[in-house]
Amino acid sequence: MNDQKPMNVESFNLDHTKVKAPYVRLAGIKTGDNGDQIHKYDMRICQPNREHMEMPALHSLEHLMAELSRNHSDKVVDISPMGCQTGFYVAMINHDDYDDVLDLLAKTLEDVLKAEEVPACNEMQCGWAASHSLEGAQELARNFLAKRNEWNQVFA
Repeated sequence: MNDQKPMNVESFNLDHTKVKAPYVRLAGIKTGDNGDQIHKYDMRICQPNREHMEMPALHSLEHLMAELSRNHSDKVVDISPMGCQTGFYVAMINHDDYDDVLDLLAKTLEDVLKAEEVPACNEMQCGWAASHSLEGAQELARNFLAKRNEWNQVFA
């Protein structure tokens, strides 16, 4: 039994030994003063504490998803990599349709597979332009898409 006091960060309260990547789960909802809601999704690509994304591939996948996702929805607030290098957080505003979020991610990753270059992969637009891998990002996208039917299954 876990007798620890709950922590402020939702993912710190998640038992990472019980999840089974790949998955996409709703990690939290924040409601603003005017009623707008931010839905934060945990898009887990790699199994926690067993594997991780290499930084150049992760970095390129971040650039690609950040740019390409907005071609499919104006509800995307942010797509941010996890520091543990196992996935991304996807923040959506006023959009609580889980299945639609899964479709958005699938369409975005399909676009990643067709990409011929990483957007904003230069010193003017990126803080570490030397650390990119289009091929690595596409391999991550391909592997995640191949398990699309598992995205809604979070726990082993």
